[in-house]
Amino acid sequence: MPKTELPDHIVYAPPVIEFVTVIAETCLFLEQATEQTREDFIQRSVKILPLLYLKASVLSIPETVFDDAPEQFVSEEDYLYVKEQLEQLLGADDSYLEVFHPDMAISDTPIAAFISEDLADVYQELKDFAANYQTMDTDIMNDALVACLEAFAQHWGQKTLNALRALHAIRHNDNFLQEDEEKNAAKLNRNSFLNFLKDNEEENIEEQMLL
Repeated sequence: MPKTELPDHIVYAPPVIEFVTVIAETCLFLEQATEQTREDFIQRSVKILPLLYLKASVLSIPETVFDDAPEQFVSEEDYLYVKEQLEQLLGADDSYLEVFHPDMAISDTPIAAFISEDLADVYQELKDFAANYQTMDTDIMNDALVACLEAFAQHWGQKTLNALRALHAIRHNDNFLQEDEEKNAAKLNRNSFLNFLKDNEEENIEEQMLL
């Protein structure tokens, strides 16, 4: 539907459309995490997460239509799929020290948190909103927007910033690009070795055929 033909409703306002667009991109990005290299994932994360936070933070929360909460679509399996992909991709870099946890004031030891868990929590809120938005029922879309923005204020906005803080530290560590280069060099050496074995095998076969 062209923008000029969109109904006059908050859920079709340009800032909301922009928010929905970033949500769709973020969900796809997280669902396909392991199709990227660790380095590519981190470099894209530190760009898309600030944009997601910005697009949510400029929106006003409308009034609800229904008394009941919007339908939830993300299953436990969906949640774990995203979380485990990120754990696998980030490895040891998945954990970081949490400084905004409510228990920090009474804790004598650092509290560990995980990027994978933060982003899986964010994904769950975004995907539920996106699924309700796709119903094209303005009342459902409206209440889904309310729920998503209230959850943003309560927890997933903070989780986005927490994950971003940890990812920023990884991305701008002096060893980040060096590690990337070392991995690429190791991959190149492995491929060269395999090609050498293949060439050797082909030469041996040719020699045996000539005998």
